[in-house]
Amino acid sequence: MARAAERPTPRVQVYFENPKTELALRREARANKQTLSRAAESAIARGLQRRPGADPDDRLLALERALRDHMRSNARDMTIVQELLVEFARAFFTRLPDAPGDHDPLVRAAVEARIETLLDAAAARIVAGRRPDGEAALEARSFAAAAE
Repeated sequence: MARAAERPTPRVQVYFENPKTELALRREARANKQTLSRAAESAIARGLQRRPGADPDDRLLALERALRDHMRSNARDMTIVQELLVEFARAFFTRLPDAPGDHDPLVRAAVEARIETLLDAAAARIVAGRRPDGEAALEARSFAAAAE
């Protein structure tokens, strides 16, 4: 039995009637840094598989998985941050100032309204993707003052 290196390499000539097929093959060859022949060979091999699965080097699939994992962890982190913020705001607004009227249902409703206003303002800033004018400069000054 002849070894693989001693066997002659079969050669096949392929003609494309659809120019889009040729362009797609050239793109795949460029993306994988292969020759056109190697790209055609891998495409034919994928097409002849009985159960074609996802290409392990499929960059789009890898990006999709990475994005899904990132979104899942980001959603978890944001839920934790939101819960911490709400608990902090509830404690802050309840204890500021400590007066006999703090247990009044009207005061409690005002605290809840302030929390909702705070959350709405934060959500609006997040959606806008920027901070209101001057807030960044004010924050930089407050950090500088705290460092002194």
